[in-house]
Amino acid sequence: MTLPGAPFLARRGAGLELDGHSLDELARRFGTPLFVYSRRAMRAAFDAYEQALRGRPHLVCYAVKANSNLAVLQTFARAGGGFDIVSAGELARVLAAGGEPARVVFSGVGKTRAEMRQALQAGVRCFNVESEGELAPLNEVALELGVRAPVSLRVNPDVDARTHPYISTGLKANKFGIAHDKALVAYRLAAALPGLQVVGIDCHIGSQITQVAPYLDALDRLLDLVEAVEAAGIAIRHVDVGGGLGITYTDEAPPAASDLVARILERLDARGHGQREVLFEPGRSLVGNAGVLLTEVLYLKAGQDDSAEGDDSARSFCVVDAAMNDLVRPAMYQAFMAIEPCVRRPGAGTTWDVVGPVCESGDWLGRDRRLAVQPGDMLAVLSAGAYGMTMASNYNSRPRAAEVMVDGDRVHLIRKREEVSTLFADERLT
Repeated sequence: MTLPGAPFLARRGAGLELDGHSLDELARRFGTPLFVYSRRAMRAAFDAYEQALRGRPHLVCYAVKANSNLAVLQTFARAGGGFDIVSAGELARVLAAGGEPARVVFSGVGKTRAEMRQALQAGVRCFNVESEGELAPLNEVALELGVRAPVSLRVNPDVDARTHPYISTGLKANKFGIAHDKALVAYRLAAALPGLQVVGIDCHIGSQITQVAPYLDALDRLLDLVEAVEAAGIAIRHVDVGGGLGITYTDEAPPAASDLVARILERLDARGHGQREVLFEPGRSLVGNAGVLLTEVLYLKAGQDDSAEGDDSARSFCVVDAAMNDLVRPAMYQAFMAIEPCVRRPGAGTTWDVVGPVCESGDWLGRDRRLAVQPGDMLAVLSAGAYGMTMASNYNSRPRAAEVMVDGDRVHLIRKREEVSTLFADERLT
């Protein structure tokens, strides 16, 4: 069986390894729950975009929201990547990790004036403006600082990305972007404001997209607008096609980054826009299969046989020490994430629901998983490099997990485990 994350994730005998490092040993060395990432897997995913774009003016902007650990950001900064941010906090992280502000695009539907000011003072590449109402405040802040804010309008093309509704962002029912039929008016307004400078056009239609067709549909609508905007005398320097390329969690077969890029470039050439700089904003496809979440089996709880009463809903539970506060994707999206023993035991095993300690029935990491396990065993939840730690919480007053980066033969603790005392250090009794 090919594991999601291969070739960097593989079995050697009974043991599971990430980039040659035993996950069982890492779990016992650093404790659990534990996120483990492979730097080489991240670089390989990033380089796939870069190689496909070679010879074309471009910028690959890593979507920081996917995984914002400083060592992860440092990986892409050292590779020459840009960054797609959605908050001033993410901007601060990028700068702390050595990222260049001139390679940062600032997205997000609710930028505050304080965030605009911080980004302008840092010197970000451009603002991806998501509503007409954002233009006037940005213009005012820029004039206060004596600068012009570079803007790229994010257009909502009303294209179905054919993904989970919570992560679909390109339909007119979604909160993101400026409606396609209102974009030309918004561009005219932006061009007329003295504190703004139009530099591009942007689109992002969703996440975990597994087909090329929605990208091409959105790109055609973007290029229609580019032609209309430039006919109105407003120059467009770059076209930002967004991110959202999916990964394999179980049986998905998304296109390779190189295939997606090739089709995008072909369409740009065919429409006469091959000279334009093109931006991509990948997140999940760079880090998703580069990471795993390790967790220890605490208890096994066999289901009761209620078949005599006609109830076939009894479940057997494998209780682990990771929970929905560590990895919320299964609970929030009903997402399937493969679960593998770090050391495989012989035998067919038992069908378990893998659940955590949080006091919610929705606290599960996997349902109906066939596993041969015993208390004390370590399990790996695969494809956990994206939207894992970055969405973690302290629900039930649970400290967040530690994070480790493997890099060749080296192992780095890149975030120490939180302590309970830090959870309420800023609180005060009255």
